[in-house]
Amino acid sequence: MAFPQGGPRQPEFDLEQILGRIKDALGPIGQKLGSGGIGLLITGVVALILVIWLATGVYTISPGEQAALRLFGEVRDAPVSETGLHWWWPGPVGSKDTVLTSETRSMQLGFRGQQGVADAAVPVEALMISGDLNIVDVRMVVQYNISNIIDFLFRVDDPGELVRNIEPGDPDGRTLKDASEAALRLVVGQRSIDDVLTQKREEVQTATKDKLQQILDSYGTGINILNIQLQDVKAPEEVRDAFDDVLRARQEKDTKVNQARSFENDIIPRAQGDAQRIIREAEAFKAARVARAEGEAERFSAVLNEYSKSESSKNVTRQRLYLEAMEDILPGINKIIVSPEAESVLILGGQGNITPIPVGPRP
Repeated sequence: MAFPQGGPRQPEFDLEQILGRIKDALGPIGQKLGSGGIGLLITGVVALILVIWLATGVYTISPGEQAALRLFGEVRDAPVSETGLHWWWPGPVGSKDTVLTSETRSMQLGFRGQQGVADAAVPVEALMISGDLNIVDVRMVVQYNISNIIDFLFRVDDPGELVRNIEPGDPDGRTLKDASEAALRLVVGQRSIDDVLTQKREEVQTATKDKLQQILDSYGTGINILNIQLQDVKAPEEVRDAFDDVLRARQEKDTKVNQARSFENDIIPRAQGDAQRIIREAEAFKAARVARAEGEAERFSAVLNEYSKSESSKNVTRQRLYLEAMEDILPGINKIIVSPEAESVLILGGQGNITPIPVGPRP
């Protein structure tokens, strides 16, 4: 097909011709409206389309959501976080990205697991070298949420991760995985395998969380790390039996130590209580014996004073002491005290256990 010089001729637009065609298409309605009425009709249609277009800019923010707004591709500084109905310019003039920022998300490192399916190991992520040059198999779960929606959506150009259904552009794809792996390898590489396996797992989790947050903040990802959990930490398969034996021995040691401490905590207070009780009993016995001795000494002194007054007092005292001695020597026996001057003694209903006791030798 040949075109005139200067290229193909551009079609000429005749407004009156276009309106005439619209009038012919409308038929009887166009004849009634005339050219002026058709203009009003077109204006009304355009206004209706404009109203519908503007109405598409209405959107809702639910609790926990935020919206990032763009106008002609330029991002507004402040996101919208107030819940309820809002309006923003619809496309292609404006656009909005709504994200549930309060949702706690998780990422698995060193394994991939699903509900009802056994965990599948990912050795390229899990195997790392500890500070004492041992190989350790570490599986970790990272829990996080979005702290800054603007940085999360527009600061990092992430390739995404299809395995976790992370679309390209979101930094919780490859960026978060690589940063988590780097932080964990750095922390594990600074500690012995014993610290990682048993003794200082809490310190490893805390140090990894702090280091990972530092890396993500330096990238401007808008991600906030909530928690780091070491799901499984173990030695490689080739030497796992030997490590398990060591762990069992340490656990038995800890069990014995705890049992010994429990026995110590039980027996020492009991022994201290028994010692205090014995001391109190000894002090009471001491006080009783001292008081008894002092009383006997006072009584003896009183008897001695009476004994020393006169000869008759001496006889009376000797006789009383003699009778008291007989009372102590022959307890539980019926005794009849007979004066030496008595010529005879009549005992009625004589019993074999009645023993006559002289008052004492004749003077």
